[in-house]
Amino acid sequence: MKVYITHCSATKDDSLKGTEEKVTPDKLYTSERIQAFMRRCKEKKVNWAILSDLYGIWFPWEKHTWYDMDPNEVTQWQFLKLVGDFENKLQDYDEIHFYHNPARFHHLYQTLLQVAKPRGKVKLISHIEDINP
Repeated sequence: MKVYITHCSATKDDSLKGTEEKVTPDKLYTSERIQAFMRRCKEKKVNWAILSDLYGIWFPWEKHTWYDMDPNEVTQWQFLKLVGDFENKLQDYDEIHFYHNPARFHHLYQTLLQVAKPRGKVKLISHIEDINP
């Protein structure tokens, strides 16, 4: 079983800010990178999720509220929680493909991928065309 992951973005639907409305990730994230990622995953009918700085692995059927979390401000405790969530939620996948822009890949995500247990299953991809069943 295969899953595609990408990291979150600060660009979100600000109309949700200050509300307690829970939405799926395709409704919250408005950055073109994430929108293109989600469109491609839906078109190819592949499993996908967003790595949120606050919520951890966020699958498309899950709903959360708007948040503002800078990856530079993630504490060590929060980081360990993200690692645990990554390991737990992705343990049943044989392949984990992490879509990223190498020039803008935050050290938080690099470090998480280095220390998380399924690291041998993770393959970094940087082209949207690499998302395929």
